[in-house]
Amino acid sequence: MMKLKKQVTVCGGAIFCVAVFSLYLMLDKLQHDPARRQNSGGNFPRSQISVLQNRIEQLEQLLEENHQIISHIKDSVLELTDTGAVSPSGHLPFRSSNGSWVLPFDGRAAFLSIKPQDCQFAQGPRSSPAELQMLDVYSLLSFDNVDGGVWKQGFEITYDPNEWDDEPLQVFVVPHSHNDPGWVKTFDKYYYDQTQHIFNNMVVKLTEDPRRKFIWSEISFFVKWWENADIHKQEAMRKLILGGQLEMVTGGWVMTDEANSHYFAMIDQLIEGHQWLERTLGVIPRSGWAVDPFGHSATMPYLLKKANITSMLIQRVHYSIKKHFSSTRSLEFMWRQSWGDTDIFCHMMPFYSYDVPHTCGPDPKICCQFDFKRLPGSRVNCPWKVPPRAVVDANVAERAALLLDQYRKKSKLFRTKVLLVPLGDDFRYDKALEWDQQYQNYQRLFDYMNARSEMHVQAQFGTLSDYFNAVYKANDVAPGTRPPDHPVLSGDFFAYADREDHYWSGYYTSRPFYKNLDRVLESHLRGAEILYSLAVAHARHGGMEGRYPTTDYALLTDARRDIGLFQHHDAIAGTAKEVVVIDYGSRMLRALVGLKRVIINAAHFLIMKNKDVYRFYQTEPFLETDDKRPTQDSLPQRTLIELDPNSPRYLVVFNPVEQDRLCLVTALVNTARIRLLTEDGQTLPVQLSAQWSSAVQMSPEVYQVCEALGLMLRGLDVYSQPFYIHSQMLSNRDWALISFSLYLVLQTIRRKDDPQVMRVQFQFVTYGTRPSKDKSGAYLFLPDGKAKPYRQKDQPVVRVVEGPLFSEVVAHYQHFEQTVRVDCLSVDITIMVDIRDQANKELAMRVITDIQSEDTFYTDLNGFQIQPRRYFQKLPLQANFYPMPTMAYIQDGQYRLTLHTAQALGVTSMDSGQLEVILDRRLMQDDNRGLGQGLKDNKRTANRFRLLLERRAGRNLAEEKTEPVSFPSITSHMTSAYLNHEVLALPVLPKKRGVPPLQTFAPLAGTLPCDFHLLNLRSETQTPSPYTALLLHRRGLDCRLESHNLGFNCTTTHGQLSISSLFRGLDLQLLQPMSLSLMYSSPPLANDSSVSLDPMEISAFKLKLR
Repeated sequence: MMKLKKQVTVCGGAIFCVAVFSLYLMLDKLQHDPARRQNSGGNFPRSQISVLQNRIEQLEQLLEENHQIISHIKDSVLELTDTGAVSPSGHLPFRSSNGSWVLPFDGRAAFLSIKPQDCQFAQGPRSSPAELQMLDVYSLLSFDNVDGGVWKQGFEITYDPNEWDDEPLQVFVVPHSHNDPGWVKTFDKYYYDQTQHIFNNMVVKLTEDPRRKFIWSEISFFVKWWENADIHKQEAMRKLILGGQLEMVTGGWVMTDEANSHYFAMIDQLIEGHQWLERTLGVIPRSGWAVDPFGHSATMPYLLKKANITSMLIQRVHYSIKKHFSSTRSLEFMWRQSWGDTDIFCHMMPFYSYDVPHTCGPDPKICCQFDFKRLPGSRVNCPWKVPPRAVVDANVAERAALLLDQYRKKSKLFRTKVLLVPLGDDFRYDKALEWDQQYQNYQRLFDYMNARSEMHVQAQFGTLSDYFNAVYKANDVAPGTRPPDHPVLSGDFFAYADREDHYWSGYYTSRPFYKNLDRVLESHLRGAEILYSLAVAHARHGGMEGRYPTTDYALLTDARRDIGLFQHHDAIAGTAKEVVVIDYGSRMLRALVGLKRVIINAAHFLIMKNKDVYRFYQTEPFLETDDKRPTQDSLPQRTLIELDPNSPRYLVVFNPVEQDRLCLVTALVNTARIRLLTEDGQTLPVQLSAQWSSAVQMSPEVYQVCEALGLMLRGLDVYSQPFYIHSQMLSNRDWALISFSLYLVLQTIRRKDDPQVMRVQFQFVTYGTRPSKDKSGAYLFLPDGKAKPYRQKDQPVVRVVEGPLFSEVVAHYQHFEQTVRVDCLSVDITIMVDIRDQANKELAMRVITDIQSEDTFYTDLNGFQIQPRRYFQKLPLQANFYPMPTMAYIQDGQYRLTLHTAQALGVTSMDSGQLEVILDRRLMQDDNRGLGQGLKDNKRTANRFRLLLERRAGRNLAEEKTEPVSFPSITSHMTSAYLNHEVLALPVLPKKRGVPPLQTFAPLAGTLPCDFHLLNLRSETQTPSPYTALLLHRRGLDCRLESHNLGFNCTTTHGQLSISSLFRGLDLQLLQPMSLSLMYSSPPLANDSSVSLDPMEISAFKLKLR
């Protein structure tokens, strides 16, 4: 038995040992220096700077010897085995004979087993090549902005008048009204001031003539109107929709931003809109409409395709790309993912804007004359000084010929003799007069054109799907099928420029506080959805349907809609007025409070050992929340656990990811005397640290306790905290050794298994804005040149914490506070930014390495996929920034360095081996895009990152630069998941009659393949229902990077997953594949079937769990 124990200890130490020497050996000396201890964490007197510098130099010498110490780790484990050494308490960290910290081995093995087939996806061709690859298009274009005449950003268009003799031109004029769910007014104010009147007039005016058509996209507004309308208006609206006069396009809760939004939220707002349409109206959207997002992501066509939408339209694309696509008649194409044949037919609008002057043809001066809202006497006029004229018998011939000329010229940009002409603008048709002006005048023009065969045109009002169906019919193909001779495109459309060098790359970072809050909220929504669905299913399984609070479903619905609203392209983008931002923030805070309540209620039920004693009292919660936010613009305040010597406190820890997880959990306690026990009474390692109330002051009554916990996949673990004396404050870590400069700015990283030291240097820089008339604002990034180094007069206040579970360095600067903590998978970095005293400044963090990445870097799109980028010297600096929702990386043949982020920000790579991230922006003026304000409502914001250095198998960089796709490693995927889905530590509130017996809840019967991501488990009805939607995503992996010990078992199954054996303690009674938004169903599968997902695929299933 002793021999077996020794063997297990040796093997475990080789695989899972987390014993690494301390980062800062000099602190051992500092601890014994009383004068120094009194000043630790405070300002260093100038007289001590030289002393510190000498000690830093000694440290650098010591770091050069680190590889020798690493070699002792295996020896120390063997020594412990041979001598039978154990920690004094049996389970607490202790120092071995060579001075290294040792954490007790928990006996669990961890291994990585990825099937070769699952690696081939990232290594070989995945789809038929696209004729148009956007990275190649960028390389090809000169971006010279030549004056094109009446079409300033294009060219002169000519045609032969006889071109349509054999096939008349079909024209579909599509009336629309773009309604922002918040921008310069709040969502509610827009609704009451304008949007409700659009709907009320719509019911009347569309009913007057069956030839009239209209499209609508923002379901959030439509639901609000429907819930306030009487039954007669509802029935009239239903008749218009079912009769084809009114089409719901895209059908999402909002017209989502495509740069900053995470794909979880993009899908969720699409489901929320689609499910409401199907339940209430029986309507299924068929076409996508995105005229206002500021650039377009390749993720959106994939999501729409998976929702069974067959066609889509986009508008805001760089004017040079529009010109190029127009000249090659490539404005309509099949949009394909670079990693798979998932094509969707896409129409790109060719001109500057979606307003009427820029939609009928290339000459805005003429098109504006056909925007009849601008008739003389209106408050809106034509900037080109030629007003519209009402169409009457005396001028109809001249007016029709003038308009047809524009139609013909625009049609020359497309390959089919079918033309789309949108007719609308922001918040149009809110007055009954405009309905009459537009529809009556256009109908006179249509009647005149259609009655004269010599004009060879058939013009009518239409919906978006009317247009797309006509295109498919003209090409003799089925809807959604590629028309002959139409190109295939892959890639995305960032960064967007609407004119000159005005690049909309500022909004990638604008208002980062709310971008971070959005990500926190999404994680809570996902966790609440899954726990609620499981709690309801287990209650049903135990015959307790009536005792579980299913009223919590209303909280889920409210949160879905509030998060969905924030995905709007002026919300998460940070481009709304200050009063609107406060409204969004208040909604998100309300949603967060509600979701925490759902999580607490579900956890309460699931951890009860004896469900018979379960009681729910709304006014007496069983658990406390992990943190609280007093106001919508507050940083979270961690809940203080007050310990009592007479009774233990219990802590419920929720792991929101689908894998076992070795992580550090931090809690605040009111005593330095603490011990942490598992459910079965085993002592766990803890590290006690000071809680700092300022840069130089510790809290005398609050302590930070950090616990190393191995958490089960997507589970609820129970721990107790009785009193115990443990006050050590030194630390180590497991995978990397890092060094710092004189003022403790990160300088180098060395993986413990690699003798090579990698320079990873952090610099902080600032941008100003240009002195000319056009300046940076909420949308635009218009810098005054290259960034300048950040400087401050005083040296930073530096604090170092070292202990057995973590080590961290905190440096306090005037405008930010940098915390670097070494963790088991990566380096954790938090930059607390506060630039509220600055004017026209943008703070950026630059990472400088030895990696030979040249001009290539990689950013993610919506947390879903990776897009290769290239820094183009021919473009201005601001054109080379891209959105970074979750990660960016650089690489060469030997290394990859990935910067993971917990909030969307703008990123670039200025030089080889660099990544640069804009952290916050404070701008004092509007940038003339309609907002009317600068960015002056900055908050104290925590920007959170993880830095991951991975070794690669030798790769040819030149070959890689031609590849249109790249994938993260499994370690990178898990690092991102850990960063964006933090563990929730929920204290059990003290009970007068004691806490009833609790148990750990493990929902999954086995380990999910580590390339599978449980995207959601979503209940769909208010009343208790046995049906739940399961959304799964199979991640694409790059296996050519060496994996660390992940802390959990990682296996893949070639995309196979058995759903029937997935959920512990529940019976699967229905397994039915669904479309992504749950509107289309396939025949049910046998309950014991395995489902199969291709790499990168997202699939949805309807489950019946009992």
